[in-house]
Amino acid sequence: MRKIECQPNLTERFETRRRFLAKMGKSAFLASLGIFGAGCEAVDRGLLDRGLMPVVLEDPQAAGLPKPDMLVHTEQPFNGEFVPHLLNDDVTPTERHFVRNNSGIPERAVRQDPHGWKLVIEGEVHKKLALSMDDLDRFPQVTMEVVLECAGNGRSLFVPEVSGTPWQRGAVACSEWTGVRLRDVLKAAGLKPSAVYTGNYGEDVPNDGSEPFSRGIPIEKAMDEHTLIALKMNGEVLPAAHGFPARLIVPGWIGSAMQKWLNRIWVRDRVHDSEKMSGYSYRIPAYPTAPGDKPPVADMRIATAWQVKSLITQPQASLEFNVGDAIKIRGHAWAGENQINKVLISTDFGLQWQETQLIQPSNKYAWYHWETELALANRGYYEIWARAYDDTGAAQPFSQPWNPKGYLGNVIHRIPISVVA
Repeated sequence: MRKIECQPNLTERFETRRRFLAKMGKSAFLASLGIFGAGCEAVDRGLLDRGLMPVVLEDPQAAGLPKPDMLVHTEQPFNGEFVPHLLNDDVTPTERHFVRNNSGIPERAVRQDPHGWKLVIEGEVHKKLALSMDDLDRFPQVTMEVVLECAGNGRSLFVPEVSGTPWQRGAVACSEWTGVRLRDVLKAAGLKPSAVYTGNYGEDVPNDGSEPFSRGIPIEKAMDEHTLIALKMNGEVLPAAHGFPARLIVPGWIGSAMQKWLNRIWVRDRVHDSEKMSGYSYRIPAYPTAPGDKPPVADMRIATAWQVKSLITQPQASLEFNVGDAIKIRGHAWAGENQINKVLISTDFGLQWQETQLIQPSNKYAWYHWETELALANRGYYEIWARAYDDTGAAQPFSQPWNPKGYLGNVIHRIPISVVA
C-alpha cells in the first residue's frame, strides 16, 4: 500500500499565501490578476456581493487547514485524511475528521457569518421557501452520530490504478451532527405528487468555470427520519471546512450526497441530472467488471449506500511486540443501510479466524466498535486482518473488486506487526 506524505513545505506555503492576501487586500489582488476588466461586474455581483470569494483567493489556513497530523492530498481544492490509528475515538473529534472538497471554501464559511444566507426550497413544491438560520432553528432539532465516508475512500488500493484523489483508508469518520430533519422542511414546502428527486446545491464556486458541484437523492431517502440538514458538528457550529452554515447528512450513503455549504434544494420530477450525477461520476458498473475495463455509460448506476466495511484502529501499523505480549486489537465497522453481524480477525493470513467482541452503535447509522485481545507465541512477521459481515450475509472481499473510478472500496483491512524475542 502506497504511503502518501504531507508535502514538507505545505504549511509554509499556506502561511506565505495568507500574509500575501492580507497585505494586498481583496480588490488589489483581483486587479493584479486582471479580473477587474470585462468581468469586473460579474465578480462584484456574482461573488463579492453574495459574500463569496473567487476560489483563487481560497486560503486553507484561514479555514483551519491542514489539521494537525493530516495527510494532505491536494491544497486547491483541499483534500486530506488521517491514518487509521488516529481514528480510534468512538466519536470522531472535529480535528480528526477528513476533509473532501470539490472546489473552494466560501468566504462566508471562513468568516462564520450567516448574515444574508438563505436556504431556498423550490421546484416540485406547493410553496417556495427561503429559510434563514432563525427559521431553521424553529424546527425540531435532532442530534445523532453518523458515519460519513468519501465514495473514493480506499481508491489507492485498486489494481490497476485508477484516477482521482488517492485516498488510503482515512476518508471516513463518525462524528455527532445536530440539525433539522430534511423531511420537516420539505413538508413545510409541501411536496407535489410529482416530486421524485432532490437536486442539492452549495455556495462553493468552482475555479475552472465548470458547473457547480451538485448531487441529489431520491425523495424516499430525503423523507427518511435520519436525513438531516446539519447545523452543528460535535456540539459546535459547523466549521468552515465542514459546510458552514448548513450541510446535508444522508446516513449510510456516500459522502458526495451530503452537500456542504447548502443554500438550495431543487425538488425535481426526475432523477437529478447534474454533471456529477451523470457519466462515470459517482457511478459504479451494474455488473462485475474485469480490472481495467470501462463499461459503457449506459451500464453505470448511481452509487448510493456503502457496503460492509471495517477499520483497524489499534494497534498502529508496523509496531513491534514481544513474544507473549497481550496485544489489544480494536476498530470500527459499518455497513451502509445494513447492520453489522460480526467482525473476525486473523493473524495467520486468513487460515484461521477469531470472532471479536462487537459493541452496538448508538443508532442505526453510527459505526460499531469491535475489540479483542491476543498473544503471539513465536517471533516473526505477522499481519492482523479484519473482516466484517453484515446482516445480509455479505462480507468484505479479500481482493478489491474493480470499477473505473475507484468507488466503494471495502477490501479487508490488513496491518503488519512484528513479534521479537
